[in-house]
Amino acid sequence: MLLRLENIEKWVGKEYILKKVSLKIERGDFVAIVGPSGSGKSSLLYIMGLLDKPTSGNIYYHNKVIDFSNKDWICKFRNETIGFVFQFHYLIPELNVLENVMAPQIKRGFSIKEAEDRSILLLERLGLKGKERRQIFEISGGEMQRVAIARALANDPEILLCDEPTGNLDSKNTHMVMEIFREINQRGTTIIMVTHDLNLAKGTKRIIEMLDGEIKTSFYLERVD
Repeated sequence: MLLRLENIEKWVGKEYILKKVSLKIERGDFVAIVGPSGSGKSSLLYIMGLLDKPTSGNIYYHNKVIDFSNKDWICKFRNETIGFVFQFHYLIPELNVLENVMAPQIKRGFSIKEAEDRSILLLERLGLKGKERRQIFEISGGEMQRVAIARALANDPEILLCDEPTGNLDSKNTHMVMEIFREINQRGTTIIMVTHDLNLAKGTKRIIEMLDGEIKTSFYLERVD
């Protein structure tokens, strides 16, 4: 078992965002979380990514409960275990394409040479060969999102968390990103993706539907087209 949530609740004042959410994520899952706006999808994703702390309940990675009071450990664990892809790429504009992908590796402790070599291979794998030295403003929106995916994969995360990763992309780039995700998943990376697009959700292995801060349904798909 890679990830387990046990009775997770999130309250803001007297209003609940998540209520008694329990969930298990197996290694190799490719999960789509769907639901209307305000249903708690992104809040749940951020808690799974240890970017936010639940009001109550426990989160387990590898059957070990997460201690949110140990902030240094949380930061190290996130950097080594979890990759994030957001709707807005959040690339660092002062760095070029290659440097953006190198940054998390250098933070983890890789040498500059090793980080550079690894980043060049990742960018080539994502169809960005020849654009490594370009500034962020010199590439397209679809290319920016692929750089963000490369950065998220830079430290070989066990789990990739994606919040509306295709929300700002046209249909061509959306298809390309989903093909990249399927390839990554086939290689063993667990993926959890928040999306409002049911057609994209049908391209995953499992769909979790949320409503009013609770899991309404959760089911595996028989086939992935």
